[in-house]
Amino acid sequence: MRILSIEKNPVHEWTYLSAAPRGGSELRHLPLLPATVDTLPPDLEALIVTSDLQGVATNAGFEGASALLGEVLAEELAILADLGELPHPNHIGILLAGDLYSDASAAVRGASGDVRSVWSAFAERFRWVVGVAGNHDTFGTPRERERLQQRPGLHLLDGEVRELDGLRVGGLSGIIGQAGKLWRREEEDYLAALREVLRPVPEVLVLHQGPDEPSGERRGSPAIRAELEGREELLVICGHSHWEEPLAELAGGAQVLNVDGRAVLLRRGN
Repeated sequence: MRILSIEKNPVHEWTYLSAAPRGGSELRHLPLLPATVDTLPPDLEALIVTSDLQGVATNAGFEGASALLGEVLAEELAILADLGELPHPNHIGILLAGDLYSDASAAVRGASGDVRSVWSAFAERFRWVVGVAGNHDTFGTPRERERLQQRPGLHLLDGEVRELDGLRVGGLSGIIGQAGKLWRREEEDYLAALREVLRPVPEVLVLHQGPDEPSGERRGSPAIRAELEGREELLVICGHSHWEEPLAELAGGAQVLNVDGRAVLLRRGN
């Protein structure tokens, strides 16, 4: 699957609160950018990909109360589908690239916490949801995480490849960092796990931490980039470090779509 084009102007936008760099909270906007791909499985009319939804928002579905931005996004996307602005949710797949938590005040940068409610919100409304954990995501106790992963249509990946409607999706959670910290692996271990995910040749690879792209000064990991270069047929979804321009192409043809703080709607081109 290859992205043919991506628009700069969003088809929809949501306002939310997020932690400000110098303390307190600030208003931000989450855009939904339309994009076209060359192909999708017959039973899918669209994919929606997003990550780094580290904020809170309000929604009528929550009776005006604040909820995690990802919960609100799932509800709002379902409403857009009911209004005919998106395909029916039964024909939309969701890809999540991690970091979906915010503290209730949206004033603590880098807060870590339970994101099961976000995953469940998407699983309840859409055909399936697949993706990875970010380095700030938790999933309750080991038993609670296991129960979440047993839900139909929900695929939290960390070194696996799943075939969904004929689309092969691989995923590796977390980032390169000090082992023993939340969702971190030493570089050597991370790259070894990445090679194992790539061995079955997935069409789409979901990572939290993505590659850098030096020609466009896009931040990321050079070591991850070295593993992905030369994989012409691969589409990589990632977040963690924000890119102003979301789409890049690595040497050898692999595409990288950075969805940090944005959502992208992928539909077949005409």
